Amino acid sequence: MALRGIKVLEFAGLAPVPFCGMVLADFGASVLRVDKLQANTDLDSLGNGKQSIALNLKHPDGVEIVKRLAKTSDVLIEPFRKGVMEKLGLGPEILMKDNPRLIYARLTGYGQSGYYCKNAGHDINYVGLSGLLSLFGRSGEKPIFPVNFAADFAGGGLTCALGILLALHERHSSGLGQVIDSNMVEGTAYLGSWLYRSQNLPIWGNERGKNHLDTGAHFYEVYETKDGKYMSVGALEPQFYEKLLEGLELDQDEVSQFVNFEESKILFAKKFKEKTQEEWCAIFDGVDACVAPILSLEEAPKHRHNAERRSFGANSGVTVPNPAPLLSRTPGKASGLRPRPQVGEHTRVVLNGLGYTDDEIAKFVETGVASCHNKSKL
Repeated sequence: MALRGIKVLEFAGLAPVPFCGMVLADFGASVLRVDKLQANTDLDSLGNGKQSIALNLKHPDGVEIVKRLAKTSDVLIEPFRKGVMEKLGLGPEILMKDNPRLIYARLTGYGQSGYYCKNAGHDINYVGLSGLLSLFGRSGEKPIFPVNFAADFAGGGLTCALGILLALHERHSSGLGQVIDSNMVEGTAYLGSWLYRSQNLPIWGNERGKNHLDTGAHFYEVYETKDGKYMSVGALEPQFYEKLLEGLELDQDEVSQFVNFEESKILFAKKFKEKTQEEWCAIFDGVDACVAPILSLEEAPKHRHNAERRSFGANSGVTVPNPAPLLSRTPGKASGLRPRPQVGEHTRVVLNGLGYTDDEIAKFVETGVASCHNKSKL
């Protein structure tokens, strides 16, 4: 795989950092997660295919172990607020002195500087500060946030993974690593570059929920079907709108594209309620009307298109998206189909690999420096 041979040290967290590590693991990197001794990783659903070492980073010996690991790592990813790693004695100035090739990725909400840099926050706060949340929602209603998708995973984990890949590429010429200040406010804002740059286009200009792409227009909307399911309609261009009207058995005289949006929505809603989702799919599949079903998480992997492309994988009853994009020679392999590590499952084997003896490891466990899960491999 494309990242085979790359060693990643991931400090345990939730959502963005585990997702970043998952992306790297899916494309072949070896990812070692550094857990707390008594961590509960049940909420981290992205640990599959990684290894786990459980350490007490408040103990000097725990810090020393991380330093040894960092000397032979290509990438380090940490999720803590500004200054936490420095207080532990594990800041980039220290670790990169011993390993100048180390790529030190700092994935936070607000970044390493600025007024909010030490503030706590969550996805909804970062999307709000990015400016983008003001655009999401229907007219007359408060802004609606897209669960924790935009900042945690798109502006956070995926953008950080991009930064790591850029730094790995640059290292080929310079031979040096670098520090990546990846934060979810700026990452989310950057994802919204087109939204920022396109505000002078005629599709915008009205209040939230009154524009072409934000539920304001009848030809870019979601409609309920007879069986309580939904269809997505994105017939933005006139040629697609014409095909949409044909499928709905309507004509331009009844519902012109760029006038009377609210009245047209009512008419479209009435039409879509006349047939089931399956019946509408039979009408619009293969037709350039930009109409597609809205599928549940259970339905999406079974859809004909996704099934033909093998977009999802399943193992032991678990279904996960396969890595994207698809590389022709070195495709990724979904880490979600591999087991999740127990906290400290690989502590012993990792410490042995660093040169520690079994007696030294036993002492680490006894003194609370490290913990070994009972299934830890010898």
